[in-house]
Amino acid sequence: MIEIHLYGKLRRFASQRSPMEDSILLCDSKDDDTIRSLIIRVGIPLEEVGTNIFLNGELSGLGRKVIDGDRLGIFPDDMQLLYRWYFNRVE
Repeated sequence: MIEIHLYGKLRRFASQRSPMEDSILLCDSKDDDTIRSLIIRVGIPLEEVGTNIFLNGELSGLGRKVIDGDRLGIFPDDMQLLYRWYFNRVE
């Protein structure tokens, strides 16, 4: 199972939409899953996803593999990091 934490306008894809609570989707992983394939499978339009995607606390690209037990944080295109250079992007 993969935990997908949604932020900003992407919260609408989770059942819990209140900004006072976490908006989390739980998704089974499949062989060769990537962040991109997972986002598509849960129904989030890629054009709404920003460049701030964190897999297990690491800034990540869409092509990175995901496995059971991973935690994914996805921020929308209108919420960007101010201090991006502090994070090494893992592809």
